[in-house]
Amino acid sequence: MHTSLTDPPPTGTATDPTRATAGEEELEDQKAAITHLGHELRALVEATVRTAASPDTLHRVADGVRAVTSQLTGRQRSRAEIPEVDEFPTGTRIYSPVTGAGSPLAPPVQVTPTADGLVGHCTPGIAHEGPPGYGHGGMSAMLLDELMGRACAAAGTPGLTVSLQMRYHRPVPLETPLRILARVTGTDDRKIFVSGSITTQTDPDANLVTADGVFIAPDPHRTRTLFPGLQAER
Repeated sequence: MHTSLTDPPPTGTATDPTRATAGEEELEDQKAAITHLGHELRALVEATVRTAASPDTLHRVADGVRAVTSQLTGRQRSRAEIPEVDEFPTGTRIYSPVTGAGSPLAPPVQVTPTADGLVGHCTPGIAHEGPPGYGHGGMSAMLLDELMGRACAAAGTPGLTVSLQMRYHRPVPLETPLRILARVTGTDDRKIFVSGSITTQTDPDANLVTADGVFIAPDPHRTRTLFPGLQAER
């Protein structure tokens, strides 16, 4: 039988607290291992895009990386499968290319709530470079899209991006702590209006990039179609 992950246990089903605790500990161990690997992979990516090593060294390292990759055996997650360590759609996405501690692509952004939205902090590296010394414009869009989407969820109305209007005021410096703000500014039926900005942490009044976005909360049927992984078999 398929039921929502948020449904209560069937009537008459007893919950074993020992089993639940063991499961939670195993999940935390998995998260810690993913985070450890993600940290080392980000260090590898950053070293890769900065190195001036010889071709012989690069070939040797590539062979070593291939050997490491071959160790990640076992079942592979399918395209639409939600990882067990994730809290989708309102919480942690451990492989997110923006906030995921397990992602080799992410800065990663640390997100905390504010009085009227969310704030994120990160320090992009050379792997996120566009113009020499500055962040790629698409990276700025991805940072804002992620934070603005999470602001929708934090406000109790998870939504999907419909439009994102970007304004690039100044180049975003790399290897510089950034501050990303996002807040919901209004709603209209299922539409959610959100604003966002990127500044440096040392000069939070000088906008580097700003954005206005429109998100839409999908109806339940559409949600089940888009995210079949939200259905669990019991």
